[in-house]
Parts: sequence; structure tokens; C-alpha cells
Amino acid sequence: MVVIDEAYIDFASQPSLIPRLANHANLVILQTFSKAWGLASLRIGMAFADPEIIRILNMIKPPYNINGASQHLALEALANRDHMNRMVHEILEQRKHLVSMLSNLKLVQKIFPSDANFVLVKIDKAHEVYRQLIEKKVIVRDRSKVELCENCLRITIGNAVENKVLIDQLYQIHL
Repeated sequence: MVVIDEAYIDFASQPSLIPRLANHANLVILQTFSKAWGLASLRIGMAFADPEIIRILNMIKPPYNINGASQHLALEALANRDHMNRMVHEILEQRKHLVSMLSNLKLVQKIFPSDANFVLVKIDKAHEVYRQLIEKKVIVRDRSKVELCENCLRITIGNAVENKVLIDQLYQIHL
């Protein structure tokens, strides 16, 4: 069995692999309502696979694994796909703008390519930058202790105002 996580597929430059399911009976593709749909608190995901794999998964999952309120909200979201598409478009535009602004900062060493709603940035003294941002109520994630992510911050793409606050605060940091 091959399992592919497409949690960030709506932000990616490549299309979903769902059309390939017909040619690969061992393929399972996972997606979520958490990212592009903005429904992380519902904890609803989807598995796309060969009908036989889905049959087996249905045999081992709890009978009522999604509560009624979450089902209702997920169905509401699906009925308003235009809203999700607008949100994704805005995030993609803001991601491009944020990357451009980050690339002008002297403390930024590298911005890794991203097909998600965040960017990973290698930065001088990341932990110190993280600490100073937290003090100013600007929340990013310090990934310095993750293997191969030394001195990296994970920055979720915000709206235009949030991204400007982040950039302004980064310009004020002196190491």
C-alpha cells in the first residue's frame, strides 16, 4: 500500500494524484478540511482509494467517528467551494508577497520552496528571533530542533495586515 498525504494540495502547483487511483489499486490518498477549508477544529479528513481498501477501512473505523455538527459544517463548506477558492487564492498571493518581503531581510539565509499555507525560512539565530517575535505577540514556529531544520522558522501565511506586522517586526530585530 502507498499512502500519499495531500493535506496541502489546494496550495500546491501540482495537481492531486486522485485521477491515478484507477491505475493503482494499492494507492490511498489522504486530504483534509483543516488547511484550505479552514476547518481544522473539525478534524475531518478524507481517504480516496480503491473500493476494496475503502471497504476494509470502513470495517475498522468506529461507526460514528464524525459527530453530526462536524458533518453539517463540512457539508456547508462543500456547498460553498467558491469561498474556499477565494481563501486559497488570497493565501497564494500573500505567500508570494511574503516570500518577496522576506528575501529582502538580511537575517534571512534561505526561503525553502513551499506548496503549502506556510513557508520555512532559515534565519540567523532563529531561536532568538523566535523569542523576540513571541514577546511582540507575533506567532511563528521555531523548527530549529527538527532534524535538517536548524535555524529555521515556520511562518504561516497570514492576511496582508498580519504579514506586514511580521515583516515590520523582523526589520526591528537586532541580533
